[in-house]
Amino acid sequence: MSTPHTPVPAKARDHAEDLGAFVTAAPSSYHAAAEVARRAEAAGFVRLAESDAWDVAPGGRYVVVRDGSAIAFVVPPSAEATTPFTVLGTHTDSPGFKLKPRPTTGREGWVQAGVEVYGGPLLNSWLDRELELAGRIVTRDGAEHLVRTGPFARIPQLAIHLDRQVNDGLALDKQRHTQPVIGLGEVSDADVLAELASRIEVPDGAVDPADILGYDVVVADTQAPRAFGAREELWASGRLDNLLSTHAALTALLGAEPTDLTGVAVLAAFDHEEIGSESRSGAAGPFLSDVLGRISRALGAGGEDRRRALASSLCVSSDVGHAVHPNYPERHDPANHPRAGGGPILKINANQRYTTDAHGAALWQTACEAAGVPTQEFVSNNTIPCGSTIGPITATRLGIRVVDVGVPILSMHSARELTAVVDPWYLARAMSAVLVR
Repeated sequence: MSTPHTPVPAKARDHAEDLGAFVTAAPSSYHAAAEVARRAEAAGFVRLAESDAWDVAPGGRYVVVRDGSAIAFVVPPSAEATTPFTVLGTHTDSPGFKLKPRPTTGREGWVQAGVEVYGGPLLNSWLDRELELAGRIVTRDGAEHLVRTGPFARIPQLAIHLDRQVNDGLALDKQRHTQPVIGLGEVSDADVLAELASRIEVPDGAVDPADILGYDVVVADTQAPRAFGAREELWASGRLDNLLSTHAALTALLGAEPTDLTGVAVLAAFDHEEIGSESRSGAAGPFLSDVLGRISRALGAGGEDRRRALASSLCVSSDVGHAVHPNYPERHDPANHPRAGGGPILKINANQRYTTDAHGAALWQTACEAAGVPTQEFVSNNTIPCGSTIGPITATRLGIRVVDVGVPILSMHSARELTAVVDPWYLARAMSAVLVR
């Protein structure tokens, strides 16, 4: 460890610690959207309700929440009908598990919670961790309540003595082997919904479990984010995919001076990316189009003006990407090896799984140079198809130029992912530069 080394800047550490606080506050997409709104309102943004008439004006800052998605935006004082939009697009959900109907189950003296796999988690990474239930509950009166249990559940792995070949290949049945234990006793004596109800704070002191008529509750890892390593230059956390990008984009937006913006600055943090984005609050839904349309109308735009504004607009779709893995370097493109600590990555795919084109690449490179941030490129090995992002969906829905970027990480879709302390800070700085391009 005697090779020359550049210390992690103090500002990067501060950013990582604030990212850790953001992740801790957001065990579910609904908590993430609420935390975006809370931070925005604390910075002076006006909270809007979709069912109300909006009074949006040049120089204003606003935030609106739809389910587990949030859109915050800043209108520059000089904005007019044809002012373009600069959108920082991210998502709030993470792979894992979601609570089923009739969620109280169990056998052999163990009480368990019935869960369904959500997205594409690395199942083995969820074993033997203290987990919590978190999400939203809707009661008989129509009220929505955010709820989280804290450490509550665990998916126990079978001992090696009972599976001597486990280290030759672990195979988990998604139904039989992923139901977490939550206590001891008989199923008839337990009630998961009652446990959730007991953790909801209401003015009269309690929620009757019989009044819970709907819920969207997920399972989340409870281990705190932290720096580690020989020089504490590594950062481990749950839900980096994709709260890392959401936090970076929010940081850039909250730090933007309205008078410096070249367009209406927008953070669009969507739910349901991990399962295809096809929902009212996903990127394939109408949320962003609805909000941009209402902004345009407030600025006096007609149909032609809005199309002119969109023609000059840009979306930076930010999602975590793959750092080259030291134990599996052959899984990466031979010529493009993004490294942790090397700055944000520009994602490129010939088949438009990522939407970066030549103009988008040039815009991103220019922004990184202006921010003094290193950047690198990611392209998949031809034998391993890549994933996708909200980028292609946003480009298709709105017809605006989209560039796909992110931060290189390891252990993607694990319950606990890994990045370099410096890279989330680099990403936020580059995004800040995009907003004043």
